[in-house]
Amino acid sequence: MAPVITVVERTVRPDGPIGQMDPHLAPIEKSEQEVRELVGQSRTLRVILRQIELVAPTDATVLILGESGTGKELVAREIHTQSRRRHQPLVRVNCASIPRELYESEFFGHVKGAFTGAMKDRAGRFESADGGTLFLDEVGEIPPELQSKLLRVLQEGEYERVGEETIRRVDVRIIAATNRDLMGEVEAGRFRQDLYYRLNVYPIEVAPLRHRKEDVPLLAMYFIDQASRNLHSPRPALPDDQLAILQQYDWPGNVRELQNVINRAVIVSQGRPLHFDLPRHGGLSLASMRLGRRNMSVRQIGIMTDEVMRERERNNLMAALERSHGRIYGPGGAAEQLGVKPTTLVSRIKKLGLTKPK
Repeated sequence: MAPVITVVERTVRPDGPIGQMDPHLAPIEKSEQEVRELVGQSRTLRVILRQIELVAPTDATVLILGESGTGKELVAREIHTQSRRRHQPLVRVNCASIPRELYESEFFGHVKGAFTGAMKDRAGRFESADGGTLFLDEVGEIPPELQSKLLRVLQEGEYERVGEETIRRVDVRIIAATNRDLMGEVEAGRFRQDLYYRLNVYPIEVAPLRHRKEDVPLLAMYFIDQASRNLHSPRPALPDDQLAILQQYDWPGNVRELQNVINRAVIVSQGRPLHFDLPRHGGLSLASMRLGRRNMSVRQIGIMTDEVMRERERNNLMAALERSHGRIYGPGGAAEQLGVKPTTLVSRIKKLGLTKPK
């Protein structure tokens, strides 16, 4: 079953949780009366909803920024749903999962005989999304040699299938997402500057869950309902002390990790009240969090060098790989333990030059 991060299949009343947000923000009339896919009550989420409402009716290119597991794909879906292209396809491309030699064919298609294995003509993702929206997930993973061809189709709306000289035209709205620092990639020479500016027309930053913990209760209740239905399990209660544990944790895997933790707890509970045993090192210590994050000065947080941060990430990844016996995919795999997509984990392992433990 494919994981759904924060999807709600219900109508949200204007006097409900979202309607009670910050009074200084203008109400969202249309979207609050209809099905809302993004769950939460934080001011941060409210700002994102306003940004979506502003940019969705346009054809502007959107760049969604945020850590893995924050729900960037849901933001892309919401933009498409509120756009004039909502009756046309929304086509998703995971740029991190495409083999390097197949990028051009995957994006633009190919004709029969263009290369070994091309047994028939095939339309690419741009052609499939014609008239609709193309969502380029993990766009920072696109190889430099393809970036110029991607820039051409974004600027001119023209492309050619692999092995064909016919110029084809396409009308596609682009939404891209990345968990990378693209400007840093530009400075390092791994990402074209002109492509970066072409994608970064309207940026939307999705905050990590540790920066919007007031959304944890609503998300937790939704995931409990969802897990109970999908697992055909009695709906367990969520005691206040266990909810406090969820809110104290820093969620390095973000919303996806929260969903995985709740799914496991629902399975184990067998209808009894939920119990969580979370590590107590999700970022800041519990003692620091008790002081109140809002009153905490930046100077109180220890500063780590880039090398120290990379070493911590290496150790964390190796610990997850050892615990999963080298498995990345599937239940109990390292990706699930870390609360990230398997393709994202593979990319990080390669970037850090790690090898799976024997």
